[in-house]
Amino acid sequence: MNPPGVLGQILEDTRARLLANPVDLATLEERALSTPLGPDAMASLRAPGIRIIAEVKRRSPSAGDLKESADPITIAKTYEAAGAAAISVLTEPHHFGGSLEDLQQVTDACGLPALRKDFIVGRRQLLEARLAGASLVLLIAACLTDDELEALHSEALELGLQPLVEAHTAEEVRRAVGSGSNLVGVNNRDLVSLQVDLAVAESLRTLIPDGVTAVAESGVRVRDDIERLRQAGYEAFLVGSSLMEADDPATQLRRLWEPS
Repeated sequence: MNPPGVLGQILEDTRARLLANPVDLATLEERALSTPLGPDAMASLRAPGIRIIAEVKRRSPSAGDLKESADPITIAKTYEAAGAAAISVLTEPHHFGGSLEDLQQVTDACGLPALRKDFIVGRRQLLEARLAGASLVLLIAACLTDDELEALHSEALELGLQPLVEAHTAEEVRRAVGSGSNLVGVNNRDLVSLQVDLAVAESLRTLIPDGVTAVAESGVRVRDDIERLRQAGYEAFLVGSSLMEADDPATQLRRLWEPS
């Protein structure tokens, strides 16, 4: 059963799209496994200091159109030059305007680890991510049963991909940690109501044990937001809309991690 609201609709659309466009999984797997692994994501995200996963997306259900004509290569190179630790690329087409081609272009042009950010429900999408050069994949706890989450987490690791397991509630954080993930994201955005509250990440940080890298996602717009979440124990942040909305994304990104 799908979750309610926007998240449920996106999942329904995702499954329908996959069914409507079948692939030969054996061929896809052969091609994916022959593709070199991307850069080491955990080394980048665990380096000292503020680590920002900067996002490439054209639109979203919450923000509407951001930059419909955005060139992912230009944006990724801009982020890389401005000090990003990794690049997140939306590959969901209908609600976010993304594609696997965007991800491929970013990994071809940029030396940073890349995250396939999508609504992943099966192995096929993991193989596509590996083939497109991703180092990380997003697994959203709210979209998956415990068995699905654990299976996809294990399969991602076997394929050389680092799973970023996303949670929004205390129960989802417990499930993310229980899956064995060493990279847990806390999304400040409720994917049903689309409301954002930084207090979500603050309140859930203590549930993420030592040794697991915690990523604060959504709602980070200014340096004060970074400092607030650092006080809660975060050093890694996924930032999207505020960068894509900026006239000068490089300056906006530097403002987040450089001391004022």
